[in-house]
Amino acid sequence: MSGKGAPIAVDEIDGAGLQIVVVAGTWHATISDGLIAGAERVLDASGADHRLVRVPGSFELPVAAKAALEAGADAVVALGVIIRGGTPHFEYVSAAATDGLTRVALDTGKPVGFGVLTLDDEQQGLDRAGLEGSKEDKGAEAADAALRTALVLRALRG
Repeated sequence: MSGKGAPIAVDEIDGAGLQIVVVAGTWHATISDGLIAGAERVLDASGADHRLVRVPGSFELPVAAKAALEAGADAVVALGVIIRGGTPHFEYVSAAATDGLTRVALDTGKPVGFGVLTLDDEQQGLDRAGLEGSKEDKGAEAADAALRTALVLRALRG
């Protein structure tokens, strides 16, 4: 399972005063809705101000994330679902989303919580979506990472 070795957060995150935008694709609604619910649960518990923006798919995540950060968001949580098919399309979209979100974070100097699932089949997504019976909650993990990194950057910048 991919979550093996993941850090276990024991402290609560105080996200008060942070503006977070969750940017999520619409493909594979059951899985993406589970990712969103997990992210929103973490953001609500932290006290961060947040809103949800939907884009068609994972390919569109970077441009929307960049716009949110340039408009003043402290961090973005990017959520998407890409399931392997029988063509190279999977590799192109996965690489574009990953490389694009990395570039957005580096270009803006702001965190992007990476919650884009790249999967061989739908069951892997259901196992990671934070749904009842899921083994992992990747939406919650992405939100946690975005919040913690935003706080680190705030401290580093004084």
